[in-house]
Amino acid sequence: MPNPTATFETSEGNFKAEIYLEQMPITAANFINLAKSGFYNGLHFHRVIPGFMCQFGCPHSKDPNSRRAGTGGPPHGNIQDEHPDNFKVTNGPGTLSMANTGAPNSGGSQFFINVTDNAFLDWWDRRTPSKHPVFAKINEGYDIVQKIEGLGSRSGSVRRPIQMISITIED
Repeated sequence: MPNPTATFETSEGNFKAEIYLEQMPITAANFINLAKSGFYNGLHFHRVIPGFMCQFGCPHSKDPNSRRAGTGGPPHGNIQDEHPDNFKVTNGPGTLSMANTGAPNSGGSQFFINVTDNAFLDWWDRRTPSKHPVFAKINEGYDIVQKIEGLGSRSGSVRRPIQMISITIED
């Protein structure tokens, strides 16, 4: 059975990603369940750093000017880290990876889209203690992600609000 596809409808346009449900069942199912519940609808990208990544998924980002944006998680709390030896996909351009605080089992609803080779964030890479498992990859509309990237800054703040209107999952 093929992996599900997520369609991301943003204020800047749409893009799609294959969700690695079979390979990353905990992380992918968490994302899918949040998307299907409408959790992500109306949130904003709260951290966009050109040449690095675009981060999204904090419930406090419903207000794009909230000082708490980037500090929240899902209503059910954090999920268990997932680092399968048989599925090592690097944090390369166009991949979606679970954001976390750097502490074990601290991921929840926030994720980021890599816009460059960020292999140092791979869970098996020892250059940094941060471990960020890849759970999806954009397969359509990467130009929209590049447009979003262009609205960021070195500090991570965005020049104008970038809203996630909805995320639709196709099984």
